[in-house]
Amino acid sequence: MFTGSLVALVTPFDGNNQVDYTCLKRLIDFHADAGSNGLVIAGTTGESATLSRSEHVELICRAVEIADGRLPVIAGTGSNSTAQTVDLSRAVADSGIDAYLIVVPYYNKPVQEGLYQHFTVIADAIDKPVMMYNVPGRTVADMLPETVARLAQHDNIFGIKEATGDIDRLRAIQELIDSDFRYFSGDDFTLLPFIEQGGHGVVTVSGNVAPSQVAKLCRLALDGRGEAARALDETLQALNKALFVESNPIPVKWAVSQMGLMEDNIRLPLTTYSSQYHEEMRAAMRQAGVAWEKNA
Repeated sequence: MFTGSLVALVTPFDGNNQVDYTCLKRLIDFHADAGSNGLVIAGTTGESATLSRSEHVELICRAVEIADGRLPVIAGTGSNSTAQTVDLSRAVADSGIDAYLIVVPYYNKPVQEGLYQHFTVIADAIDKPVMMYNVPGRTVADMLPETVARLAQHDNIFGIKEATGDIDRLRAIQELIDSDFRYFSGDDFTLLPFIEQGGHGVVTVSGNVAPSQVAKLCRLALDGRGEAARALDETLQALNKALFVESNPIPVKWAVSQMGLMEDNIRLPLTTYSSQYHEEMRAAMRQAGVAWEKNA
């Protein structure tokens, strides 16, 4: 079962803003070599909201082919439509993915019963395990601990990416669940205390830039090596901050481009990283032990 650093992979675009599969291979090879524990393809960081259905399906299928068993692949197929989520999830079911990441429906503002029924219908309709994704900062709707506990009883729902950044929220969920349910942080800032509270890992943005460091932090924390984990975490906090001074994935795509892994192309309505933050990012990358090839 999944554990450790699961990288929410950026989607590389070429100069025509089409998915760049040469760069995708470069990125996946980079993470396989760096020791990342898995990849989330077509999540928020992967600009899933700007992908057409055909692009979404092809991106996931090609990522599985490139990973070739070296890394597990979790497919981001969630949307604010239950029927469309089922349709997209079924479209990639035979691609070789290992699981799905399904986000709380955005914009519609469902009540808790709506969230319960949404995830239940999806989990019933597909045969790969589901990681739920709660990120109220983007979706407005917030899946409360009681609803998570109800859904944790479903045989096809194995865990949650909890992105509130609130460790008390994790504790509240844990108090209601006694099964082998798995918890993943969706907040790089609080990764360490999240794992110390019983979490199993992270779906990480920072891992795009510092994959070996984030994977090592997870290992140290999971092994109970608190002092070493805290020392490493301190070197990553400036990077965590720099990666969120503008909306994700604006900063992370620029940072990865500076590493020579892809071009800094992003789809509207997101725009490229403001130059006023470039030096802050370079300093943060330097502190985290990340090298870059451009503009060094």
